[in-house]
Amino acid sequence: MKNHLVILFLCIFIDCGAAQLHPPQEPALKDVFKKDFLVGAALNEGQFAGTNDNDCEVALIKKQFNTITPENVLKWERVHPWPSHYNFGPADRYVEFGVKNKMFIIGHNLIWHNQTPDWVFKNALGAPLDREALLQRMRDHIFTVVGRYKGKIRGWDVVNEAVDEDGTLRQSPWLKIIGEDYLLKAYKFAHEADPSAQLYYNDYSMENPPKRAGALAMIKKLLAEGAPITGIGMQGHYTMDWPTPRDVDETITAFAGLGLKVMITELDVNLLPPSNSHDLPDALQQALARRYADLFKVFVKHRHQITRVTFWGVTDADSWLNNIPVPGRTEYPLLFGRGCALKPAFDAVVAVGRQPF
Repeated sequence: MKNHLVILFLCIFIDCGAAQLHPPQEPALKDVFKKDFLVGAALNEGQFAGTNDNDCEVALIKKQFNTITPENVLKWERVHPWPSHYNFGPADRYVEFGVKNKMFIIGHNLIWHNQTPDWVFKNALGAPLDREALLQRMRDHIFTVVGRYKGKIRGWDVVNEAVDEDGTLRQSPWLKIIGEDYLLKAYKFAHEADPSAQLYYNDYSMENPPKRAGALAMIKKLLAEGAPITGIGMQGHYTMDWPTPRDVDETITAFAGLGLKVMITELDVNLLPPSNSHDLPDALQQALARRYADLFKVFVKHRHQITRVTFWGVTDADSWLNNIPVPGRTEYPLLFGRGCALKPAFDAVVAVGRQPF
């Protein structure tokens, strides 16, 4: 009886009903890691243009993240689809969203072998451009796009995925027509267009020793030539067993050793083998949580070298890994499930962020 009276007395003063109606809010990743690095996500057009049917995703973005990257709207084929036409509408809305929500805005990307229209490398007759003509086309594109968002987009993935798996330079049209110095030219053009912007090199699988060695050699050479590179983006498209935490640790250390900041730019964890299920078994949920915890322990260890961790997508429903490699495949690579539900992986990452280091 005495215990019941105590509970009744407390409820009068703290409003137990209200407490039940308003449970404690989940922590925000940007707050948990505010002393370590920025935390962000890649956004699709519906999420920043107000055309997404799922309002919870927009609320989640605003609460959880302090930096954003566009999935597609600043890639050449979207922003500059024809020689005489730029499509700035979607990119403008992306930048407006970031400015309004006081986020660190990333531009992705300027020079890539993929998602670049064929016309970029051809003249009006359909023949391959010569070196000088392609350099001029590159310069015009970079000055137009970077210049438009000068002072708003604060970091650019200038060159994306220029190194092949064996560590050699990718035989892209950029390399074949211009030559190896297309890399240096791209960074110099971007710096001229916005001297205050941070300029990055971004690539995947650099945890593999041959590719890492090739990328390190390329970046060292560019820095020696005066390229204004300020950071390295390790994409972070990982699986459950690759790369090892040690691989990630060594790769961060190697690039930081060049005097550059490091970013994890496209983080997700592919739960192979393919699945068509819409429910992730609890055992896999817990395994994914452990995997993310192990990765974030490495990131926090390198908090003085890492400036940003960005997830490639907001919820599992948005992930580019859905329907790959077969139609109908359902993936669960992120911290937030379909419908914005918190997953055990979210709790595991937060727990790492709250540990004293």
